[in-house]
Amino acid sequence: MSEKTMIYGVNPVREALFSGASVNKIYVLQNRRDKVIDEVRALAKRQNIPVLMAKREELDRIAQTPKHQGMVALMASAPLYELDALLVKAKTGPASPLLFLIDGVEDPRNLGAIIRTVDAAGGDGVVIPARRAVGLTATVSKSSAGALAHLPVTQVSNLGQSIEQLKKEGLWIVGLDVSGEMPYTDYDFTGPVAIVVGGEGKGIRQKILEKCDHTIVLPMLGHVQSLNVSVAVGIVAYEALRQRSLKTT
Repeated sequence: MSEKTMIYGVNPVREALFSGASVNKIYVLQNRRDKVIDEVRALAKRQNIPVLMAKREELDRIAQTPKHQGMVALMASAPLYELDALLVKAKTGPASPLLFLIDGVEDPRNLGAIIRTVDAAGGDGVVIPARRAVGLTATVSKSSAGALAHLPVTQVSNLGQSIEQLKKEGLWIVGLDVSGEMPYTDYDFTGPVAIVVGGEGKGIRQKILEKCDHTIVLPMLGHVQSLNVSVAVGIVAYEALRQRSLKTT
């Protein structure tokens, strides 16, 4: 079974139902009875989605992991947006578009954490490449703690071409890199902006970095010279939220 056709974990499944995602069926651990199960059953019943009981061994096999928390949902398809649709949605929001472009993240837990953080900070979406990077797997969904059901994610075949499209649509492209020209707190995030971050240990590819209008850097005062990519995204995302909140007050 492909990871892209199922999600597992209590929060991801519940959030998928709340968001109206295309769920085909839900498997729940046999003999499990609690408020969460009752809530999932009620949501599934309203959407005519069957809920089936399964033994732990069967859930382990379906989820391809024992860390499913006793709940697995089979999806009709991965929740992907086209870039054009993501832009339309972003431009109809209350603030200027705020996107994150992820150049080559390979750890699904990192991508899930990024999606969770961008959603929590009020970002409009995440753009990921189709090659040399992790896709929207079940582990990504689990690590996003349900945010994947709400935050638009676009998978593009050519990140460089997508950056050029975003520029034509009026977005500024800002790269987060150790060679950044200014501290991240000095940049004005209140306008339409797409923030580019690189993969684990590699950073942003040079050809992508050259397409950025500006580059920013996180000050590193200790012995290590880099942060986990999801942590770095969180710092910048909440700086953008802080600036945008001040602008509206």
